[in-house]
Amino acid sequence: MPVVHPEPPDGGWGWMVVLAAFFQSALVFGVIRSFGVFFMEFVGYFGELSGRVSWITSIGIAVQQFASELCGGPVGSALSTQYGARPVVMAGGLLSGLGMLLASFATSLTHLYLSIGLLSGFGWALVFTPSVASVARYFKKRRTFATGLAFTGVGLSSFAFSPLFQFLVDTYAWRGALLVVAGMSFNLVVCGALIRPLTLKEDLASSGDPGGSCLGKLSTLFGLPLLSHWPFVRFVLAVTLINTGYFIPYVHLVARARELGFDEYQAAFLMSVAAVADLCGRLLSGWLADCRAFRLSHILVAWTSLTGISLALVPLGRGYPLLMAISVCYGFFSGALTPVVFSILPEIVGIGRIFGSMGLLQMMESIGGLLGAPFSGWLRDMTGDYMASFLAAGAFLLAGSLVLVTLPNFFSCLGTSSPACRGTQVEAGAEPAPLTPASGEHSSQDRD
Repeated sequence: MPVVHPEPPDGGWGWMVVLAAFFQSALVFGVIRSFGVFFMEFVGYFGELSGRVSWITSIGIAVQQFASELCGGPVGSALSTQYGARPVVMAGGLLSGLGMLLASFATSLTHLYLSIGLLSGFGWALVFTPSVASVARYFKKRRTFATGLAFTGVGLSSFAFSPLFQFLVDTYAWRGALLVVAGMSFNLVVCGALIRPLTLKEDLASSGDPGGSCLGKLSTLFGLPLLSHWPFVRFVLAVTLINTGYFIPYVHLVARARELGFDEYQAAFLMSVAAVADLCGRLLSGWLADCRAFRLSHILVAWTSLTGISLALVPLGRGYPLLMAISVCYGFFSGALTPVVFSILPEIVGIGRIFGSMGLLQMMESIGGLLGAPFSGWLRDMTGDYMASFLAAGAFLLAGSLVLVTLPNFFSCLGTSSPACRGTQVEAGAEPAPLTPASGEHSSQDRD
């Protein structure tokens, strides 16, 4: 029988889990964010339109998020109960590296769709959801800071990978560069070995009635009861809209810079400086959220709105200094919103449902990840430049902000320190009451 912890330990081996998640986020989203370097190579080599080439990264992102429902729902729940997230993450690392390895032998876009889009995308899914959920399970009072710290791997790797990938392409061509990326991705297997299983008291309470029907057990395992929990549904809709515009710069910003006449290293450096700003944004956002001076929902709306505005300003950046400044703003704001998205989720559904809810969230938001970059590429092909593409990207994030303001008690008060807010806020470190099977809402009161 595993040792049952009454609450998350808020430290201990949890910091090793954070370290593992740091490298995992670096080797998953650092690669995704820097793939714009390969984008121009694929356009030139295969002689295809931007819209078609955009599907390579978009399929990978969508599969990563859609397949997260598999690892975050039935597979992840079962393995976490018996073995922990470790075997899931290790298998994902193997698949992600294998996909990149096979992509280096591609002779058509279809091969890249299958290898990078499907195989590596599924591997990224098996890595991402269990690792982030494991960080959330190990921490309570410092959850947002720990999540932000884990996600700093994205910023550091994006800073290093964009010029590194450009150097690899110039030295070994795109096929040789993908072989090196494959070798880097196989290190995800080692990271997965660091994740230890953790059984919490709430897991037992969330396991449900052991004598329930098979259909009911299957429904709970996939997180389907959450679909009747309206705050969660609205949150999923908002994140899906955000996701539609969020990844567009990582596919098209380098191409936009090249379109303006900047050389390949100047274009790649834009992503590097955005990555440094991203790192700063994640750390500041984690610290600010854990201070509890403002509600997480308010912080998330602020960062999301600023990210949308910065994306809409990209077409104005025709000179390199201005485009650099806009890239820094985008990197900072987009990095700041990410840890808040995943930290607010346990406050909406409870820590006992974190695997299922995160998997369901990833599955639904995959629609945005799938359509965003190709839609942006299609607008580029139709209009002849990227102005409409980035305006649309910003509009999607601003629309997501509007949906977020519909979360319960959003307008009730400004901060958790206000006496008027007491009794309506989730205090620092507190978990919401579990969802009742009948209504899908919290059993005592609504929580954000």
